[in-house]
Amino acid sequence: MSRPTAKKRAPAKSAAKPKVAVARRAVSRIQRKAAPAKPKRAATKSVVGAPARRTFTRGMDAGKTGRRLTAIPTNAAAINTQIRKYGKNVVARSRYLALNNPYAAMAKEAYVSALVGSGIKPSPLIKDSAIREELNRVWRLSTDEMDADNLSDFYGMQATIASEMFEAGECFVRFRSRRREDGLIVPMQLQLLPSEMLDTGHNEVLPTGGRIECGIEFSPIGARVAYWFYRQHPGEYDAAVMGNREKTRVPAEEVMHLFRPVRAGQIRGIPHTLAGMVTLAMLDLYDDAELERKRVAALFGAFVTRDGVSDEENPFAGTAESDVDGGDFSLEPGAVVDLSPGQDIKFAEPADVGATYEPFQYRALLRAAAGFGTTYADMTGDLRMTSYGSIRAGLVGFRRRIEAQQHHVMIFQFCRVVWKLWFETAVLNAVFKTFTATLYVADPLKYRDVKWITPKWEWIDPLKDRQAEKLAVDSGFKSRSDVIEAEGYDPEEVDARIKADQDRAAGLGITFIQLSSSIVVAPDDGDSFGTDQADIAPAAPGVTVDE
Repeated sequence: MSRPTAKKRAPAKSAAKPKVAVARRAVSRIQRKAAPAKPKRAATKSVVGAPARRTFTRGMDAGKTGRRLTAIPTNAAAINTQIRKYGKNVVARSRYLALNNPYAAMAKEAYVSALVGSGIKPSPLIKDSAIREELNRVWRLSTDEMDADNLSDFYGMQATIASEMFEAGECFVRFRSRRREDGLIVPMQLQLLPSEMLDTGHNEVLPTGGRIECGIEFSPIGARVAYWFYRQHPGEYDAAVMGNREKTRVPAEEVMHLFRPVRAGQIRGIPHTLAGMVTLAMLDLYDDAELERKRVAALFGAFVTRDGVSDEENPFAGTAESDVDGGDFSLEPGAVVDLSPGQDIKFAEPADVGATYEPFQYRALLRAAAGFGTTYADMTGDLRMTSYGSIRAGLVGFRRRIEAQQHHVMIFQFCRVVWKLWFETAVLNAVFKTFTATLYVADPLKYRDVKWITPKWEWIDPLKDRQAEKLAVDSGFKSRSDVIEAEGYDPEEVDARIKADQDRAAGLGITFIQLSSSIVVAPDDGDSFGTDQADIAPAAPGVTVDE
């Protein structure tokens, strides 16, 4: 009798599996029927060049690469990389526009006059009146000797720096130490260097671990170490200078680099005309073409035509002009011209620019002014569509932008550094007599503390501004010193001069009449900026105003 083997039992087990599988499939069908049906996904239309399956999730439209944004680049090039690549061409074109285009030249003058005006002046804050008076006197005398080129004073150099910043976006100032025998009150001077003197293409890695980027040498930790200037301007056309590309290394302690950084990590400046340069350049070309078209069209006044007259029948054919009376005639006022039989005259009718010329010019100049950072009125001198409120609102915004550059660039990067260098040089050379170098070293900030006063702003209606300032002072919201400094003067100097005038007038027996009321009504002179009834301030108690 044979015993069963494992192979004979296997079919019994395998026969049970199909039953389990069938049962599981039956349960799955029952569950699928009981479950709610899922909604079918809507079919999407295929787009040429796009994937078949598309998601409809909303995102940042500005980050997509659709048809509308193909003209806007998406590369993330660093600002310094762009300066190295395009900086030289941008500066050259900016200088050309500022020199040749009248709108760009006017915008530069407006920017310079607003940024520095007659000069950003220091006001020492030391309490000792004798020391303060000596500081003011020595500084006033030193400002005439600071320019190494002897072309202007310290405040004129500020205007040149502002002009360079507008055209090239930056300016370099080199500190020049002088000998005592040079005869200067304070033996130091300043040398202005344009942007082209520092080569943006000078880039290399140094063996010390540092680097030279755009002509500026940096330490391994990123601190500025030196500047590599050309010995001569690379744009000079003298044959003897064209081959001179030698550079000199100037320590960073002797150089002030003035520019307005617009991005973090920026090491060189960019012209203030950059955003509006293309617009104004294209508009300049269009204006030149339009002017030339009108000039050529104006050359043709009239044309004489002949009907079927050959050279044989023309009595003037083959005859010199000097021998013929009436061969050529000019159009003169009131002239009567007799034409030969068969001749007709037709006057030229050149095409006009049309009614869209002025609106187009206005919008294009608005765009250029916005790119230059100036107001439309300052850049063009056009005040036709300007009212008191609009021009004042525009000047308020322009003033805020200029004040930021005054304090962030001119004062912080230039005036503050010059004051420190001048002060220390004067102390080392024993220029001051009211205090010694020992006292200065013990507390340098006490003697060197200074406040810089920016030029005053002229408003449209000074009467209203005076009334507002006086109301703020009388109410305790503002001090007299703030008002005087806003006008570009030193409060202590103003008070001293007022006291001197009063003492002199008292000694001469002169009495000045002062109005008891501070309210003054300006008459309407009929101008566009005249004072209307809404602009008249209410009269003070006891004061009658005649209407």
